[in-house]
Amino acid sequence: MAKKAELLEQAAKLKLEVSAKNTIAEIEAAIAAAGTKADKKSGEPVAEHKADTAKAGKRSAKAIEQAEEKAEKEAKKAAHDTTPADPEAVESKKKGPAPKTRSKLLRRGKNYRKVAELIEAGKVYTLAEALELATKTNPSKMDASVEIHVRLGVDPRQADQNIRSTVVLPHGTGKKVRVAVFAAETDAAKATKAGADIAGDEEFTKLLDKGEINFDVLVATPAYMPKLGKYARLLGPKGLMPNPKSGTVATDVEKAVKEAKAGKVEYRVDKQAIVHLSVGKVSFGTAKLQDNARAFFGSLQSQKPSSLKGVFIKSTAISTTMGPGITIENQVN
Repeated sequence: MAKKAELLEQAAKLKLEVSAKNTIAEIEAAIAAAGTKADKKSGEPVAEHKADTAKAGKRSAKAIEQAEEKAEKEAKKAAHDTTPADPEAVESKKKGPAPKTRSKLLRRGKNYRKVAELIEAGKVYTLAEALELATKTNPSKMDASVEIHVRLGVDPRQADQNIRSTVVLPHGTGKKVRVAVFAAETDAAKATKAGADIAGDEEFTKLLDKGEINFDVLVATPAYMPKLGKYARLLGPKGLMPNPKSGTVATDVEKAVKEAKAGKVEYRVDKQAIVHLSVGKVSFGTAKLQDNARAFFGSLQSQKPSSLKGVFIKSTAISTTMGPGITIENQVN
């Protein structure tokens, strides 16, 4: 310890940044690097002598060299210096030309790019203009659906702001809706006359036991809802579990079937606070699509939460199934 104290005293005279935490080998290496060694008696700097080294241990030449390298690495790390240790090192680069990043539009198909040119960038269209343009911007050969996407200013995590409702579209959705009814035999007979595709009690449960789902909408009476509890894992993920809010839990099954067949659809806000709904097919034409869209916006207006302090509708867009989006004026205040 006496030698370490002497070395620390010499280091202090040379104004070196070392402390008692450093080893004797590290202190000696720091003094040697300074180029001079203080005279113990007079304190005057004299010519440097080669540091005493041992054959092995912390005072060996190898240990001192490793200590110097470690100290240098720590200093570079503290200074966030990432330059390579070898001055002759060359930065490695991948061979070949640099990859070119294309825009999202250029990554689309040629049909999509062609119809996208019909939409003026940054323009906000009226509902009639957007629907007419949507029928012209269908890039696929199929009779695509025309969809409305509304971004709301609600918080779906709040129970009173979790928007969920149904609306009867005047001209339907253009899709054939298969309706199933789970009720007593008397109600099942009425549902069959109203146009239900599947209706019954025990026969219906047998189909569910097999995992067969050959319907798009399931209607059940309140008395038969407890029997569907065991099938919640089968029906729930597919959105087929009857719910009073969607009108699929009803005592008048005949009326529920007629509404479902006539074009009654359910919409609800997702986790990103967006409502998506198909309001018909491209083949409907602008007039029928506009009637369906106005029916939806009227229903959405009635769902505005009373506790909402900010704006209800942030933005609205219309598009076909595979077509580009068209920004429209907000139809709901």
